Amino acid sequence: MPLPAREDSKVLVSNMLVEVLRGREDPEGFFAMCVSALGPRETRSQFGALIQPLSTANGSLHAALTCVYDGYFSETQDDELELALSLSLVEMKDHQLSSSSQESRPQQPAGRPNQPTSVPQANSPERQKSTRIDKYEKETRGTSQTARVSGPVSRQDTFKERDRIMNGGDLSPSEEPKRSKNRRQRRKGAGQQVVGLPRSPSARPPVLLWFRRDLRLGDNPALTGSLEVGAPVIPVFIWSPEEEEGPGITVAVGGACKYWLHQALSCFSSSLERIGSHLVFLEANTSSLHTLKELVKETGARTVLANALYEPWLKERDDVVVSALQKDGVVCNMFHSYCLRDPYSVSTEGVGLRGIGSVSHFMNCCRQNPGSALGAPLDPPVSLPTPAHWPVGVSLDTLGLARMPRRKDGTTIDWAANIRRSWDFSEEGASARLEAFLNDGVYRYEKESGRADAPNTSCLSPYLHFGQLSPRWLLWDAKGARCRPPKFQRKLAWRDLAYWQLTLFPDLPWESLRPAYKALRWSSDGGHLKAWQRGRTGYPLVDAAMRQLWLTGWMNNYMRHVVASFLIAYLYLPWQEGYRWFQDTLVDADVAIDAMMWQNGGMCGLDHWNFVMHPVNAAMTCDPYGSYVRKWCPELADLPDELIHKPWKCPPSMLRRAGVVFGQTYAERIVTDLEERRSRSLQDVALVRKEFGQYVDKRSGCDLVPLPARLVSQALGLAQRDAGLITEGKQFLLPVITRMEFKHQQEDPEADGASNPYNAVLKGYVSRKRDETVAFLNERDFTASVMHEGVQRRERLESNYRRIEGLPQPPAPRGRARRTPTAKDKVSVAPSGAFSSGR
Repeated sequence: MPLPAREDSKVLVSNMLVEVLRGREDPEGFFAMCVSALGPRETRSQFGALIQPLSTANGSLHAALTCVYDGYFSETQDDELELALSLSLVEMKDHQLSSSSQESRPQQPAGRPNQPTSVPQANSPERQKSTRIDKYEKETRGTSQTARVSGPVSRQDTFKERDRIMNGGDLSPSEEPKRSKNRRQRRKGAGQQVVGLPRSPSARPPVLLWFRRDLRLGDNPALTGSLEVGAPVIPVFIWSPEEEEGPGITVAVGGACKYWLHQALSCFSSSLERIGSHLVFLEANTSSLHTLKELVKETGARTVLANALYEPWLKERDDVVVSALQKDGVVCNMFHSYCLRDPYSVSTEGVGLRGIGSVSHFMNCCRQNPGSALGAPLDPPVSLPTPAHWPVGVSLDTLGLARMPRRKDGTTIDWAANIRRSWDFSEEGASARLEAFLNDGVYRYEKESGRADAPNTSCLSPYLHFGQLSPRWLLWDAKGARCRPPKFQRKLAWRDLAYWQLTLFPDLPWESLRPAYKALRWSSDGGHLKAWQRGRTGYPLVDAAMRQLWLTGWMNNYMRHVVASFLIAYLYLPWQEGYRWFQDTLVDADVAIDAMMWQNGGMCGLDHWNFVMHPVNAAMTCDPYGSYVRKWCPELADLPDELIHKPWKCPPSMLRRAGVVFGQTYAERIVTDLEERRSRSLQDVALVRKEFGQYVDKRSGCDLVPLPARLVSQALGLAQRDAGLITEGKQFLLPVITRMEFKHQQEDPEADGASNPYNAVLKGYVSRKRDETVAFLNERDFTASVMHEGVQRRERLESNYRRIEGLPQPPAPRGRARRTPTAKDKVSVAPSGAFSSGR
């Protein structure tokens, strides 16, 4: 087979070196590929220069490659080449030859003296070869293999033996290289100490690896792409709060998010140090583009790689960066990894617009217009090639992400102490939580994910937000688990749906999508808002959830619905206030997800919530025994289970024994007339819909929402370049999902909310045990009813027979119990008159 061309050979060797750096190829395989691609002469002259940087960076790898090189080539003459090639035999060959020689050796006759053994002279070739063999064994002692020669071997046999060993011809299954099939185990093994490779004088220009919200080693396409370039890699993080915030009031990076980002960057920098690199922190003075251009000048980099972000203002920033760098001759590529589906590639063609806003419609769009295949997650690298000179950065503390406020006396207010105790901010912490959830909580997630008093949820949302866990890896492991609940996998579709909506409506975080609902009469009571934020509303379930949010930066999805319903439906406070508070206090605060949720909860989004959480009755679903309230509201811990969610109904003596004093130890209720306030909320919606009738579909009663140009162009089948023509002229309105409760209220806006047959307030249920009890009682009552109907039928037939035959009717039993014919126990006695005669 002819050798490849010179250029192709160099590319092949470069790619193989990348595989060695990533731990996917061993030194022997790399050396064999060099000999095959470059030829023996070029390999003999260039291999030393190739592995020279390893002498100071990775001594063990350099020693292994040197041994392989010395085992193949000699330094002087052809006889030494023959000897060096013979040294590449494995120890198994020595054992086989020695054992065969012992079996064929004849036994000495008794009484016959032994023949003298010939000893090589000091200057003989045999003596020189023996000396070199001993020297080689001493030099290679402690390495993975020790080559020895047990007999004369021809050069042809040596090449055959070497090829056989390289191909694994005679290796036993236990000796073959093994690779773990468990990706989580491979990801754990990536944390071992590995020294990076320094930049050689003739290395290619370095690659700038721009990290944003992809703080992980595993399944990181940009990181893998930087290794494929075959050049030194410089990881950088550029902090630009103005660019992160974007236009409008997004609160993209609140206080809790900043603190998590600080801790995550610290952990990720340590992970990079374990593979021989480190993260360079930079603060953008003017813009990220200006900082990147300065880095390119300082480092001489000709390639910039990053993983894409999908917020519209960040997408616009990245497009400007890519265009400007490419004009300067710098290659700049963005990789897709933050969502399962690129939101800018989702199309409604073939599906239509009916039902838009629901996750079912979004999934149908993805099925009808599939994008690129997800593929398998990428393994983390074991080392990164490092440059000869690092750019000058700043310390992580200089970015001010975890800056704490100070009191007047100079002491620090450490508001994040509980957050530190509650979370592991590393990539390994994300893997541990995922594995723990797949081993336990996933089995209860389908039916018990709403429980606040049990760990039935994954708690992986902050790791997904900051890219410490990729959605592809999460989906891959979830599908590989024994229990694969569709509800859990559906959550990833909800996440992609939120980003798709944000790309369609960039003002989603602050502007209501339904025009009529902008005129709702919201309350401006600052006291109610502050009480809700601090967990002092007087409703234990709401207070417990808001205190958990303040202390840990997180609450499960069901509790987020509870507190959102209380703020909107019972306090009349605008949904934007809840969105901003969540963005500032949640460690997983995501602009797209929070904006979509609060829009839908605030009756203004594409999809109306078809439920309203009652602040008391919802506790029967998520906290039936009060454990959750007792944990976060310890002042109520001594109240009984039946009254802990409504302490105002406790008798005074019970409150005194529990140490509860309203207004002192626990807050008074800020609102008491829940039903009346709920009815007023419905009336306000009905009046607004009636006032802005042009945004209500006359035929279906659904609300009408103006469509963005991108959706209209897809619906009309126009090309993307013609989408701008749609904005001129008439506005396109689309009927969207509307709650049945609002449609019915439209007929009589002044009607009481309790009389609405489509009342959306959920009453909740006590527990699964109660459900089982109710099912048992229903089954028992059904059986008793069937038996009763059978007795009535027999009595009716007997009565009709007596009437036809003219026989007297049997007297009705009075004052005595009637025993069943087959009963032999006292328990089966039924009271008299329990069965009617049927007349």
